[in-house]
Amino acid sequence: MEVDPNLVPLGEAVRQFRKARGLTQEDLSGLTELHRNHIGGIERGERNITIKTALALARALNVQPAELFAEYHRPAVAE
Repeated sequence: MEVDPNLVPLGEAVRQFRKARGLTQEDLSGLTELHRNHIGGIERGERNITIKTALALARALNVQPAELFAEYHRPAVAE
């Protein structure tokens, strides 16, 4: 799959939280019922996930869902 630069910050956040908790992709897979290949695709910025998947990841990583999106910045508003 192709990396989408818009999805990379989310993937990096998932990876950072997962590693900080000492979890492997396989461990996270078991906690979320997502295939470990899907977890890898999310972390690489290849998967555009649903809100339900974001909520499952946040629950499994014990973070607020907003923390997964913290690196996204609001675009400037054109006037």
